[in-house]
Amino acid sequence: MNQRVIVALSGGVDSAVAALLLRRAGRDVAALHMSNWEEDEAGYCTAAADWQDARSVAAELGIALHRVSFAAEYREQVFRHFLADYAAGLTPNPDVLCNREVKFGACLAYARRLGGSVLATGHYARLASRAGRMRLLRARDAAKDQSYFLQQVPQDALACACFPLGELAKAEVRELARSAGLPVHDRPDSTGICFIGERPFRSFLASYLPPLPGPIETPAGERLGRHDGLMFHTIGQRQGLGIGGRRDHAEGAWYVAGKDLARNALIVVQGHDHPLLYAASVHTEAIRWLADAPAPRQRCTIQVRHRQAPEPCVLEWSASGATAVLERPLRGVAPGQYAAFYADDECLGGARITAAGALAASAASTAA
Repeated sequence: MNQRVIVALSGGVDSAVAALLLRRAGRDVAALHMSNWEEDEAGYCTAAADWQDARSVAAELGIALHRVSFAAEYREQVFRHFLADYAAGLTPNPDVLCNREVKFGACLAYARRLGGSVLATGHYARLASRAGRMRLLRARDAAKDQSYFLQQVPQDALACACFPLGELAKAEVRELARSAGLPVHDRPDSTGICFIGERPFRSFLASYLPPLPGPIETPAGERLGRHDGLMFHTIGQRQGLGIGGRRDHAEGAWYVAGKDLARNALIVVQGHDHPLLYAASVHTEAIRWLADAPAPRQRCTIQVRHRQAPEPCVLEWSASGATAVLERPLRGVAPGQYAAFYADDECLGGARITAAGALAASAASTAA
């Protein structure tokens, strides 16, 4: 039976080519364009242009296009947590939550209402079935792999998912779009957090959370200046500290090494490779497993950011949390971000980072 496939058509080139490939494969295809953010201060939101591009693609491919707003779901299930994390001094990753709660939550449910059995997206990732479970695999194009962002999508949703671009390189995708005459073939890739767009991040965040200024200090407690709010800074950050050169210190850039939430103090160190910027271990909440849970002590690799190279580790986990002991120190591990765990190309699962185990004992009191 030719199951109906609903393509999440964003208006970009990736989802357009996903729909193109499914049409060429003879699938029964319809498209769904969703909007997750409805405010448009100063024209930063591209929702109107996205919709027009999605309409043009659907018309070119001859497929039905539906439109729905998940703005309410996004605010409750993603944006609310985003603000709460920043208020707590963390560095959230809303794209991971968006995939779990909106794209493969609310959107998948809506696709089923449209008669769809499969939800296809333009993600660069692959799926394979084994023993009744879906395996989430890295894309062939390592530079575009997005399996990290899919680490929290549950098994029942992956069983209804389709990623037509998983075997393709980005250059191939653009050439397919160009040769098929799709109007978005040269549209630039979207970057950053979807609802912020190109607007200044500080002013956006400050419009929702009141800035709380405090001291900038060295690990020894020497005061170097003032910050506008811990929420504006993340571990490993260099820009925006406003410290500059100091006569009483050697030359060299300053970097964020930690946050003392109790005193609202930002802890900084000098030098890109300062030991306090590196973690010997990564601590997380309970892991959401995509694969069968491995042994309680398991060798695998960890990825703490999109496009960060996977790092070998020994993963020790329980029902309440996990610790990844790293083979090599890892720089800039930020609590609030997500860690994904891999065995070769397969994503085993992932969890939110709660803390970084510092190389130096003195860092433990300053790491957030």
